[in-house]
Amino acid sequence: MTNRAVFLDRDGTLNVDKGYVHRIEDWEWIPGAIDAITMLKKAGFLVIVITNQAGIARGYYDEADMTHLHAIINMELQKHGATIDGFYHCPHHPEFGEVRECECECRKPMPGMIDKASQDFDIDLGRSWLVGDKASDIQAGLAAGVKSILVLTGYGNKERALLGDDAICVTDILAACNYIMAHAYPKPDKPEPNVAYSGTGK
Repeated sequence: MTNRAVFLDRDGTLNVDKGYVHRIEDWEWIPGAIDAITMLKKAGFLVIVITNQAGIARGYYDEADMTHLHAIINMELQKHGATIDGFYHCPHHPEFGEVRECECECRKPMPGMIDKASQDFDIDLGRSWLVGDKASDIQAGLAAGVKSILVLTGYGNKERALLGDDAICVTDILAACNYIMAHAYPKPDKPEPNVAYSGTGK
């Protein structure tokens, strides 16, 4: 495994979670998200989105709608010299659709999407990170062996209480990016602390 990656949740982490977002008209970047992706790419990380999309199972939209949205998002990022290398989604819901929870290995907090991406992109999970706004994001990352950061945007403030005292918590995606930049190569005489962190990204 040779590549480092940052796995990003989508709704509530990259964009304002308005509920089942599948049209570009409803897409609103969280401030600093484009800058964060650009920084990660310049630092040599792959950027992979992993997102639960239960709206597909509920029949609110289909996979073609979601794929079209993601293509437009990448077109916008390319204007800033960045791109998202891969989008992985779970279309399932435990109460809707043909696949039930007991049959699904991709819906977070299961690590299936991370595992699939790591195989597709030859990713070293031990040198990689995950950023999300829900406890299920963090649980998926830890289950896959990825260092994980909770952002306090989206559901983050509410979900923080579900995590342990040693969880890494920062204000938003840009603060998470700065944390990763500072800790990707910790100095030998300053080991990475295993404590909660609250940063501003400045």
